[in-house]
Amino acid sequence: MLVTVVGAGLAGCEAAWQIANSGIKVRLYEMKPQKYTPAHKYKGFAELVCSNSLKAARIDSAAGLLKEEMRLLGSLLVPCAHENSVEAGGALAVDREKFSDTVTKKIIEHKNIEVISEELNNIPDGEVIIATGPLTSDNLADNISKITGESLSFFDAAAPIVTFESLNKDLVFFASRYDKGDADYVNCPMNKEEYLNFYNALLTAETAQLKEFEKSPFKVYEGCMPIEILAKRGEDTMRFGPLKPVGLIDKRTGKRPYAVVQLRKENREGTLYNLVGFQTNLKFAEQKRVFSMITGLENCEIVRYGVMHRNSFINSPIVLNHSFQMKNNPSIYFAGQITGVEGYMESAASGILAGINMVRKLNNKDALKLPLTTMMGALSRYISDEYNKDNFQPMGSNMGILPELGERIKDKKLKYQAYANRSIADLKEYLDKMI
Repeated sequence: MLVTVVGAGLAGCEAAWQIANSGIKVRLYEMKPQKYTPAHKYKGFAELVCSNSLKAARIDSAAGLLKEEMRLLGSLLVPCAHENSVEAGGALAVDREKFSDTVTKKIIEHKNIEVISEELNNIPDGEVIIATGPLTSDNLADNISKITGESLSFFDAAAPIVTFESLNKDLVFFASRYDKGDADYVNCPMNKEEYLNFYNALLTAETAQLKEFEKSPFKVYEGCMPIEILAKRGEDTMRFGPLKPVGLIDKRTGKRPYAVVQLRKENREGTLYNLVGFQTNLKFAEQKRVFSMITGLENCEIVRYGVMHRNSFINSPIVLNHSFQMKNNPSIYFAGQITGVEGYMESAASGILAGINMVRKLNNKDALKLPLTTMMGALSRYISDEYNKDNFQPMGSNMGILPELGERIKDKKLKYQAYANRSIADLKEYLDKMI
């Protein structure tokens, strides 16, 4: 048996490692050092392009919990990261070149992995895992589009997502415009003074600087206009756009507000909501400062900040199942950011699952379907849930995608520890049954 893995980034290396350790031969294609994307500079595998931080290490954080789950599933990258860690407070940060060198050495020296330094323009025949990342080359992207039935999204234009629990329920109200539907939106009403304070803060807020590889292809489309650019078109522009109050009555006053920010349910459970029309390129700290000025969002917990950058990804809820396997072509799996997971370790985690599930398929075993109480299980559910297909945007690990606890815990640290304890216990119990 032979499996082809395309791409030796974080996801591709994890996938190849899982498959090779099962005794199955792997042919790993990586176009470096023959060719580099505009973002990549180093010759080694698992290159960290932006930050060298893999986020929080403590298990009572979403990032720390994810890494612990990965470790339990036999991750290659988590121990390599610890081996090459640098001081970073409570975060796990690495010397990026030493980290890459360590991963590269382990992959190259594995007896079951053959590395081929070559760019692929077409999808290989046979059993394949595509882990080409958010900067997939144009020819291969075109061929991926042919098998997925639709073009890849080349720009990640996303609005912030907040937890429902953190909203001020005394100030917001549920309603759909003109009372159509089932009161699907959370509405944050603003009077004129509140709106103008928010508007002026938005005008002066600091934006994030685009990276060089994003500048040339980047184009702002009217359909995903950053809210800060919209504001600069005039004081009332937002009130005739995403903040229009038409058809809405504030339940507290019985009157139409001056402006309304609407929040739409982000997941089936209703634990997460996104700010409708709030695509943004503001710095993260500025998003927290300015958006907390919106009525009802004073203490909002932002689990995913708004972003605008080049990032090609497939509409996974239509294309993939929970095992990262194509629904209409069981020989092809996807892994990494191209699936719509956001972040270094999230990409690597998807590679672990794609690799394990490819092996299980070849051995005629059922795919792993991790408990939804685990971070990896919840992320797998998010990228494959058809509920998300019409407005799919990349998602990173956060406690908001996990099912709520059976008890209410006010202290956030204790609550997150309870999430982590439940996750690890459920994962161990599940793995004992399945592996």
